[in-house]
Amino acid sequence: MNHIADRDAVIDGHRIRFGIHGEGEPVVLIHGTPSSSYIWRGVVPGLSEAGYRAHVFDLLGYGLSERPLDPEVDASITGQVAVLDGLLDEWGLDTFHLVAHDIGGGIAQRFGVRSTERLRSLTLIDVVSFDSYPSERTRQQMAEGLDALERTPDAEHREHFRDWLLSTHSDPANFDPDALDVYLDFISGPIGQPSFFRHQVAHYDPRHTLEISDQLGRLGQVPVQPLWGADDTWQITEWAHRLQAAIPGSDLRLIERCGHFAPEERPREVAEGIVDFLDAQRR
Repeated sequence: MNHIADRDAVIDGHRIRFGIHGEGEPVVLIHGTPSSSYIWRGVVPGLSEAGYRAHVFDLLGYGLSERPLDPEVDASITGQVAVLDGLLDEWGLDTFHLVAHDIGGGIAQRFGVRSTERLRSLTLIDVVSFDSYPSERTRQQMAEGLDALERTPDAEHREHFRDWLLSTHSDPANFDPDALDVYLDFISGPIGQPSFFRHQVAHYDPRHTLEISDQLGRLGQVPVQPLWGADDTWQITEWAHRLQAAIPGSDLRLIERCGHFAPEERPREVAEGIVDFLDAQRR
């Protein structure tokens, strides 16, 4: 396992795992669900080689960060903005490039409309927006209650979510089996399984993005790039076009033969897309 988050910080009383790689202009990367900073392991080297300093971290309740026992701890999209704020203070970052994937994009949108002046640029990779999530099936499960899913036998749980994760790739055969096990391990077992439903699924609530959807125009004050897997079935490209239309001047870039987990399935192309976009701001 190549975990690129290798240090800890205490943010608002909670342990957050993070990592810093390379030298140069700071780039903060926010992962989504059901993943961790591990998803950036193939992207970060390309950023470092291009002269950027990559800051990665595991969201509260995800990956190698703390999984709080207190159910009142806010691990929602909105709650994670406070975690980002604390890490930016820890890192001493005033302005920076921001890159986000999946629900990390919801965090980035909320941060960005509030603190646009701190962004040097924004790259949104296959992100949630508006009411693009959760799926109808997940909405039904949430309405019925997640307690039973927390108690599903481990083998059954892992089999179901293995199939679910495979659907993040345009070609499931491209999913590295070792990496697939890493993602499954994070959301399985006596800690991972209940934590997944309490800290991730329970917060699949579109109000966090709908609340700021009428403010997305503010992001047009900075360079914005939606970067999307052309074959994404979780956040289909129609949402990419809607997001582009809501952010003046944003420039959509599609990655062919790529699904929702673009940083996992096409890390070289994702790194190239980010670097090309960031380098353009230097000219």
